[in-house]
Amino acid sequence: MPDEGILHKPNFIRMIKKAIPPFLICLIAVFFFFKMKIPTVIPLYDGEIPNSKHSVNNENYRYEPGDILIVSSVSRPTLTIFLPPEKKATGAAVIICPGGGYINLAMGYEGEDVARKFNESGIAAFVLKYRIPDDNTMIRKEIGPLQDAQRAILIIRSRAKEFGIDTNRIGIMGFSAGGHLASTAGTHFEKDYIDNPNHVSLRPDFMILIYPVISFKNYHIAHLGSMHNLLGVHPSADLINEFSNETKITDQSPPAFLVHAKDDNAVPFENSIVFADSLKKHHIPAEIFLYERGGHGFGMTNKTSSQSWMDLCIRWIQNRKPVD
Repeated sequence: MPDEGILHKPNFIRMIKKAIPPFLICLIAVFFFFKMKIPTVIPLYDGEIPNSKHSVNNENYRYEPGDILIVSSVSRPTLTIFLPPEKKATGAAVIICPGGGYINLAMGYEGEDVARKFNESGIAAFVLKYRIPDDNTMIRKEIGPLQDAQRAILIIRSRAKEFGIDTNRIGIMGFSAGGHLASTAGTHFEKDYIDNPNHVSLRPDFMILIYPVISFKNYHIAHLGSMHNLLGVHPSADLINEFSNETKITDQSPPAFLVHAKDDNAVPFENSIVFADSLKKHHIPAEIFLYERGGHGFGMTNKTSSQSWMDLCIRWIQNRKPVD
């Protein structure tokens, strides 16, 4: 019979203390692995990418100060799928277009971090790594990002049952130049810029525009860097007008939630104002939240204010009733 006194020996006790924490850590890790939905990355197109030239893939990832993930030279677009736990899912979904002046994509704090925050509230999120406009990789660079946004909408609406999503609750969100792309998708949906043989609706059900680039027509508020990267250095008047999205709103445009800081010196807050005003002229619901301070590119957290625009945004989505 073993010596019962062994249970009281210091070495045995220390062994137990050391063994329990790793065991618990492993148990917790396994639990969360099966409870959490692991993000899935899929190519945006099954085969040939439309409006593309044959080119080398020069995509580049880097981290800037503050652990900010930046992706540049994107020519192979993808969609990263973040689904909430089934028991928590609300049926709402948001496509997220990171900003970057149509030259980079801030995939972390304006992309994946936002997607995870939506998942906490039961909202599915899809981060769009859209193509960077480039004459070397595209035939018509000005429509490349829009094609990718439309393709994302088509995929999600076509596979809505698989993703646990209501086909009438699919919105699109964008930051800065990504906001321009999101507003372009929300104002140019009547024309298919991609193959759509089943005539799936490419209209987003709502727009979320965070310090967005909107107008190229009004030089006093235009972000010229985004305009030149998308349209070229010397775009025609017709092209400028076509992508000044405040001029493209109709009675069929989707509602919008907008956020901006009044001291934004990169993309003036008047971009949000002119878009919201145009929506209201067409009797389209538009909610705009303006910070007094915060500048440009603050992501989900404006450190100058205790008010979380993200909380307001989630509440706005949850309160929206689907329209058949």
